[in-house]
Amino acid sequence: MISIENITKEYSAKPILNGITFLINKRDRIALVGKNGAGKTTLLRMIAGEEEPTSGHISKDKEMTIGYLPQHMIHTDGTTLIEEVEKVRDKEDAKSMGQMEKVLLGLGFLRSDFQRQCSEFSGGWRMRVELAKLLLRKPDVLLLDEPTNHLDIESIQWLEQWLLQSGSAVLLVSHDRAFIDNVTNRTIEISLGRIYDYNVSYSQFVELRRERHEQQVRAYENQQKMIQETEDFIERFRYKATKSVQVQSRIKQLNKLERLEVDIEDNSRLRLKFAPALRSGDYPVIIEDLRKDYGQHTVFDHVTFTIKRGEKVAFVGKNGEGKSTLVKCIMSEITDATGTLKIGHNVKIGYFAQNQASLLDGEVSVFDTIDRIAVGDIRTRIKDILGAFMFGGEASEKKVKVLSGGERSRLAMIRLLLEPVNLLILDEPTNHLDMRSKDVLKEALIDFDGTVICVSHDRDFLNGLVDKVYEFGGGQVREHLGGIYDWLRKKKAEVEGTMDNNRAIENALRGGSPNVRDNNKNNGSSNNVSAGALDYAAQKAKAAELRKAQKAVDEAESDVEKLEAQIAEMEAKMGDVAHQTQENFAQYESLKHKLEQRMYEWELLCEQLEELKS
Repeated sequence: MISIENITKEYSAKPILNGITFLINKRDRIALVGKNGAGKTTLLRMIAGEEEPTSGHISKDKEMTIGYLPQHMIHTDGTTLIEEVEKVRDKEDAKSMGQMEKVLLGLGFLRSDFQRQCSEFSGGWRMRVELAKLLLRKPDVLLLDEPTNHLDIESIQWLEQWLLQSGSAVLLVSHDRAFIDNVTNRTIEISLGRIYDYNVSYSQFVELRRERHEQQVRAYENQQKMIQETEDFIERFRYKATKSVQVQSRIKQLNKLERLEVDIEDNSRLRLKFAPALRSGDYPVIIEDLRKDYGQHTVFDHVTFTIKRGEKVAFVGKNGEGKSTLVKCIMSEITDATGTLKIGHNVKIGYFAQNQASLLDGEVSVFDTIDRIAVGDIRTRIKDILGAFMFGGEASEKKVKVLSGGERSRLAMIRLLLEPVNLLILDEPTNHLDMRSKDVLKEALIDFDGTVICVSHDRDFLNGLVDKVYEFGGGQVREHLGGIYDWLRKKKAEVEGTMDNNRAIENALRGGSPNVRDNNKNNGSSNNVSAGALDYAAQKAKAAELRKAQKAVDEAESDVEKLEAQIAEMEAKMGDVAHQTQENFAQYESLKHKLEQRMYEWELLCEQLEELKS
């Protein structure tokens, strides 16, 4: 469908992408990963036709359509929600109206929103409008740059299912691990201007990449050792006539050497600890019969719960259901709520929200912003901490006033990490963090001995962090014991139970008998039927998993055979001196690199298949 051929992209004569080549095929669902600044967004923009490569070529099938969702976009005013989305609806197809409503409701809009002016919605909701229009166009290829940043958990799950059932190929950038793992089946990493293409999901990629990176580091270190030894030899015998031939030979050897590059990472587990604070009382937050209204609209009512010292809880639910409003009540930013809200004895609150970034001093540097509040041995690790939150190298010397909104948010997060508090309230803390930064923050929060309230839609971040979930919806706040996936399973069971109940009622109204599932509850064979069904379902799932694993092995074997044939063809071709060009040598080395990578993937896939069989 789309062929990216030997693309190079330079900014100020500095290459960000260097001779990359790959194909986007029908129904590919590709995660594009790499460090911030690696060139992911640049690549998406070039494929979308919004930027031109410095060299190379992008070819597309004729009449192929591309839909691109950037992180930031210009929104139009003067239309209602329904009028804006209808711009892409097929007026000839009456069914498309129902599909349009399905998309809008799936993305979290209410039917009462349909006639609202688009200008009334916040930036995050207007981004959902653009996403709805994009999905309804049904392009052949979807390019999505951080599509989950402004979605709640339920909308993210709905989008996952839409993309899985869609006929579109997908190329997406996201720092939401759970989302890309659920959606994608291929992972392309950009590192040092090159790409590494893996025909596996993100979780499998992480393991394969770790192995590949270890091999690269070993090869790099061995080469560096050889270079140093060669240079030492040259320096030692440079002026000895008896060694002149050997010296010249080694100088030529170094000049011809293709220097290896490796993306050196600091894999030491950077662990941050919050500054020690005084112990709070047993109950940092006590809420009884709390109610908040905006005019005629009741945000929530009869809210009653107590958060104990040391608990880590999540506030979840659709946007606009009152999560941030309740946080502002706790922070005393909203004071006209009725009912009782008490902050416990000796509670010192640390608060993170997007507007915290605006409170930073714009005239000081990133480094000085942290240096001014750091105490103890933390002061010796400021550069490591800044690096973990994407402020490494020269970025630490930037003035705060030149930082983007996302960069300021990250800096505000670092400041919070170093303040002595015993109750942390975090409102969407991961929106501008990459995966490594999220890991550092999550580990610090797990180790934190105080109390945490976290408003977040990031399932992977919340998993293993929180032990209680407060669900906001319909003007109520419901308490759920357990982690984020415990809550999601309960939600799924509730939805399925409601659907079963609705079907039974509908059937009864039509004069029919209760469904088979209901009958089973009342006969003695229910346990056997259930056990048999479960056993059959498990066997069916295992068989599907085996087929999928076997298919992955077969595809890898096929790829290896093709690459070996291409290498043999290149070797035969370069037997002729006329074809020994730099371009052919580069292609030959690229093919060998791909073969080595695919062979390694094939070995791991074979091991996984054998484990499944056993």
